[in-house]
Amino acid sequence: MASGEAIILGSGTSNGVPMLGVHYSPEFLANPKNCRMRSSCLLKGPTGNFLIDCGPEMRLQLVRESIFSVHEVLITHTHADHVMGMDDLRSFCMVEGRELSIYTLPRYQQDIRRIFPYAFGSVPEGVIVPRFDLRDAPEVLESCGLSIHIFEVQHGSVPCLGVRVNDFAYITDVSFISENVKFQLQNLDVLVIDAVRHEPHPNHFHFDATLAVIAELKPKMAYLTHLSHEYDHNTFEDSLPPNVRLAFDGLSIPI
Repeated sequence: MASGEAIILGSGTSNGVPMLGVHYSPEFLANPKNCRMRSSCLLKGPTGNFLIDCGPEMRLQLVRESIFSVHEVLITHTHADHVMGMDDLRSFCMVEGRELSIYTLPRYQQDIRRIFPYAFGSVPEGVIVPRFDLRDAPEVLESCGLSIHIFEVQHGSVPCLGVRVNDFAYITDVSFISENVKFQLQNLDVLVIDAVRHEPHPNHFHFDATLAVIAELKPKMAYLTHLSHEYDHNTFEDSLPPNVRLAFDGLSIPI
């Protein structure tokens, strides 16, 4: 099995943290782990970089991690916090002189064409736009030297794609996991999974629901992501089981 590295580019909710309009204590803001960009992940493989989702801060995330190339992209679903950075992919199209392969479900390909119609049409000479080669997400994608297994979970009323690479799995935005997918998530070293807030949410696992899934799947280590400002790194991790931690922006995980 080819190995690589997963980088949590962003670990926050659709609002990001700090959230606009909210006053936070100096102690909360002083911890950089409490500053959360919108959820995204990068898989660094032996032959390239595979990006999962393009949130509004994608450019800042990739600059922060010194990522100079993205070879292919997976869009888990087309809510704003997962696609509104896609325009910035034009820089890679310009520098590398090629279209970017974007893998997602057919329904989300329609959304991308609607949101970014200029990425598929003609433009005047000298105008730089992103160019997307939209492709159906397969069950197994060989990309960047990695075998990326792609599966569906439910995010409220819509499907959301998750991935497993070797013994690492990444699941953002989830409210239900089928038994078939749970079978695919056995024997994990690391599971990164949605735990949006403390109270139940119609479209996401909340804290107790996520802990129940972790207890069922039994990964060696689990990281909670898509976190709201209810999670304070200064105090909350002390209450977690030893194999459960809070993800944070820039977290690096061997895969």
